[in-house]
Amino acid sequence: MSLQKEVFEEYKSYIENHMEENKEGALKVKYNLEHSPLFWNDMVDKTVHIPKVYDKNMMAKFEHIANVTYSIFGKIIEEYRNHEDYRALFPFSKELEELILLPRSYDGFLPMARFDLFFNEENEDFYFCEINTDGTAAQLRDLEMSKALINNPAHQYVIRKYNLSGFELFDTWVDSFIELYNTYPKKKDNPNIAIVDVLENATMGDFWEFARRFQKRGYNCEICDIRELEYRDGALYSKSGSRIDAIYRRAVTADIMARYDEVSDFINAVKSDSVFFAGAFDTQIIHSKWLFYVLHLERTWRFLTDEEVQFIKKHIPETKEFGSKGISMQEVLSNKDDYMIKPMDAYASKGIYAAGREYNNKDWEKLLPKVYDCGYIAQKYCPQYLTHNIDFAWGDGKWHDYMNMQGLYMYNGKLSGFLMRMAQGDNIIYAHDNERTVPVFFVESKR
Repeated sequence: MSLQKEVFEEYKSYIENHMEENKEGALKVKYNLEHSPLFWNDMVDKTVHIPKVYDKNMMAKFEHIANVTYSIFGKIIEEYRNHEDYRALFPFSKELEELILLPRSYDGFLPMARFDLFFNEENEDFYFCEINTDGTAAQLRDLEMSKALINNPAHQYVIRKYNLSGFELFDTWVDSFIELYNTYPKKKDNPNIAIVDVLENATMGDFWEFARRFQKRGYNCEICDIRELEYRDGALYSKSGSRIDAIYRRAVTADIMARYDEVSDFINAVKSDSVFFAGAFDTQIIHSKWLFYVLHLERTWRFLTDEEVQFIKKHIPETKEFGSKGISMQEVLSNKDDYMIKPMDAYASKGIYAAGREYNNKDWEKLLPKVYDCGYIAQKYCPQYLTHNIDFAWGDGKWHDYMNMQGLYMYNGKLSGFLMRMAQGDNIIYAHDNERTVPVFFVESKR
């Protein structure tokens, strides 16, 4: 038995032998989360009772996945930047293409990303769900849920027997950001930093924590709405009047392009290289869900290694345009359990539909004509890996199977931590609905 399975059995055994104690502890965890920064817009991120624990062997698997994926994505970005015929494979507007092709102001190509995948811990097979670059979020969940485990009796029992350590996602990003900034030719010794987004779409808890960490390092750091920035006299200024030297961009490209005229000051500052910002717009090549289609094209395989091509064939779900230029509606209608329908560019489970498990034949037949030829993709449904867990606080306090989705946080090419999400059953994980987030730990040894 692997070390991580041994730890899981310790959790489960302790819970089964101390059900009332753990139920009381879970309600305290719930109370703490509802009074933490995770409570936002009258909602709170939910969790289950057993956190996820990975051992040395499993971490090596994730690091290999992260490294191969990162290598592929770097080659994709450079091919797009250097070859017009490759750019033509992506459905980007001329305005966006112009932004993508702007010179990058730092060394590196993917400052922050999260690779979301479905990993089977039994046979070590996996499939990618999606890739996040612009606006990669939810770091605060792992932090606050780890803190709340002080009231989880099973967790307190386990950490007395095993050496568990968590993953730090805030100071690590400050390090990565400043490392990137220091490669900027116009860098300053003590830059003023802004975290920038369309603020009604922002995960503010993340922003506040990141701002605190920058400030703790001695940097001035503001949270700014991208529409309120002002570009004048060759410099970019915040609403407060402070000059901005460096931007941590959390505004997803889709939100920026939807408000292109409203963010003209930001765009002009970027085009004139008057401000450092991470990440550059070429991260959108990787963020777009259309990427999975392009990855399966022979044109992409030309500049990849044999190992990378086999990696794509095995782990990237088949993806086609859901329209007259791609897959037929009849194919998806006839094999509804095999497909998911997703918008080409969205986030936070917006506009995502699942085949079969969430629609009967009649409703599926009504839905598909509404989104055919409307900027959607059809993607093969990925098999799910289920693990036992129990939810005393938001659930029924009984053991159920939960699907697992690992999000690998990548900071400048380094695996830095996880966003671990679960959902009861094997359909889709919907944010703030059936979604359960659990903190992740590394187990090194027994005490």
